Amino acid sequence: MSKLKPVVLAVCLPLSFLCLLLSCAGSPKTTGTGKPVILVVSFGTTVNETREKTIGAIEKAITAAYPNHEVRRAFTSQIVINRLAKRDGLKINNVKQAMKQLVKEKVSDLIVQPTHIMNGLEYEEMMATIKPYEKRFSTIRYGQPLLISNTDFTEVASVLIENTKQFDTDETAVVFMGHGTHHEANEVYFRLDRLLKDRGSDRYFIGTVEGEPSIEEIIEELGHLGVKRVVLLPLMIVAGDHAVNDMAGDEDDSWKSILETEGFSVLLVLRGLGEYPEIQRIFVRHVGEASR
Repeated sequence: MSKLKPVVLAVCLPLSFLCLLLSCAGSPKTTGTGKPVILVVSFGTTVNETREKTIGAIEKAITAAYPNHEVRRAFTSQIVINRLAKRDGLKINNVKQAMKQLVKEKVSDLIVQPTHIMNGLEYEEMMATIKPYEKRFSTIRYGQPLLISNTDFTEVASVLIENTKQFDTDETAVVFMGHGTHHEANEVYFRLDRLLKDRGSDRYFIGTVEGEPSIEEIIEELGHLGVKRVVLLPLMIVAGDHAVNDMAGDEDDSWKSILETEGFSVLLVLRGLGEYPEIQRIFVRHVGEASR
């Protein structure tokens, strides 16, 4: 019997090593220690007063809806990240840093939920940043930006109308400021504007800071309606720098100043879309659709 032991060991050890190799080859690239993660990706803002009311509120709504997941934050604007770090000592990961951390922690299952309005340049850059890391996860799924499906447009239009109905009078126009882009996704502003008007809100307008329609185009239309007062609101997730300065600022080129110069009285509503519970619920729904 003692002579057989070396032979048995000589056969068994290589077989055990081969089994170990085969087992490793068939296993996921990450082991997944801990909860699955929902990474909420936002452009970001340096305006502290609005950040937690909007981005933070969306994150909290997602956390409440998916208690078995860990919700994390990433910003796409490096300028915002750097300014917050320098001014407030606030550390927020960009998308690449967030992905590296998830890989390091061996997170296995990931849902990425952007808070962008559309699938424009910011969204495409986010996707390009994440792509090299996709094979490091057992599952990775993507939620949609705010305005993609017919349901999204219908729900957002309802939110805008319901939350501004007190201003819907004959001599008042409601004007929303979007960011705008030269990307083809800018079409979402025209589509949402048409939907508002199709639902009877003839004095509702959507313009953009950096795209079309412009404030000058909107003023031309206002002149035909006998409007005397304009209510200005941001069509942005946060009421950040664009809303505070480009929309509501006292400089000559702000929308408020331009409209006042044209003879309109102006009422400002500095409330980002992320503050509306109905908008938060749309993002919660998008996470759910991604996880199916």
